[in-house]
Amino acid sequence: MMFTVLVLASALAPVPAQAFPSPFAEGSSQKSAKAAKPAHFNVGPRPARWCGWWMRTQKGGGPELNLARNWAKWGRPAGGPRVGAVVVWSHHVGMITGRTKDGQWIVKSGNDDGRVREQPRSVAGAVFRVG
Repeated sequence: MMFTVLVLASALAPVPAQAFPSPFAEGSSQKSAKAAKPAHFNVGPRPARWCGWWMRTQKGGGPELNLARNWAKWGRPAGGPRVGAVVVWSHHVGMITGRTKDGQWIVKSGNDDGRVREQPRSVAGAVFRVG
């Protein structure tokens, strides 16, 4: 049984990332930021509500930041939305990665419909922080 699993796993060819292009990638109808790939921090096991935990994998920080609203005290005020800023609502946290042609901010966040997702979002009423 173990041999079969290994044979099947080794028979699968890796799929290049370009095979699944992001709708926010350069050359699409939206503008996207060119940012350095963030470091991934070891932050322990994923809790049930995990947007804050996912942000910790991107920016670091202690377990108190597993709670989304605690990101409102992280870093320093950004003075408004901008690419690279952490955007904090009372129930969710993400990072701004770009802006659409019509002016909506593109936010990447964890636990967005149960996965890491990047999409245009309203940032009305949010707090913006930078590290």
